[in-house]
Amino acid sequence: MKQGARFAHIPDLHIGRSAESDDNAARLCTALVAFGIDQVIATGDVTHRGLECELATFEAMFAPLASQGRLIVVPGNDDCLGDDISGRLMAGTRVQVSSNPGVHCVRVNSTAPHNRSWFNGHGSLDDSDLDAIDAALDAAPAGVLVVIALHHHVLPMPEEHVAERLSSWLGSAFTSELRKGRDLLQRVRDKCDLVLHGHRHVPRGARLFGSPARHARLQRWIVDGDGSRPRLPPRRRRPSPGPPLWLDVPAPWAAAAEAFDPDTQVAAPLAV
Repeated sequence: MKQGARFAHIPDLHIGRSAESDDNAARLCTALVAFGIDQVIATGDVTHRGLECELATFEAMFAPLASQGRLIVVPGNDDCLGDDISGRLMAGTRVQVSSNPGVHCVRVNSTAPHNRSWFNGHGSLDDSDLDAIDAALDAAPAGVLVVIALHHHVLPMPEEHVAERLSSWLGSAFTSELRKGRDLLQRVRDKCDLVLHGHRHVPRGARLFGSPARHARLQRWIVDGDGSRPRLPPRRRRPSPGPPLWLDVPAPWAAAAEAFDPDTQVAAPLAV
């Protein structure tokens, strides 16, 4: 990663949910521009109901970043609702690469046709997706930060409300992690530095594996790549869906300590 480069991870903006959440998203974009963030990765559910008008609001709001090639987006399940604008967010194949100075980002579309329904928000990955991710990671140049960005969570995460707890108790796929999530993490060993996702509105993080070659990190929420801790304006105390968390990303990656085994552990809370 280039000296002083920064990137930010912003999942689940849900543009169109309310005037307050839209105002918070606009303030977030203003803050990212003001902080000089080099790359912004939005991991899905950028709209609340998948409507064209919500997409237009998002595009206008984040134009200062998109117009300079500083915005990377993958779709989420809510983007498949309504008018289904998911294809506008990521047209073409389900696995794509966005390469910028210092960052090799593998974009993964984890949505599926069943996401057209409110009651089927779970994601999908199959073996062909995993093969394409492998190939995209193998194409990463040496010495850059390698990131996988997708919407759905790859490991179990806590339920957020009663409906999700009931769904989990009934064994419904609605609240489940990606069925191939653990397979994904095993296959990216030694190839990837960060796995970024959204979907669940809970900030979580974990170190992945203990390989001396690379210590990948699983995170959900906002990441600042140069280790500083910028602060958003005071009004932005309760953005949608939760408070901002700026997480240090240490370099070199081999300095990471605790190993993480995706076969036996779930993502643990990340101290900030």
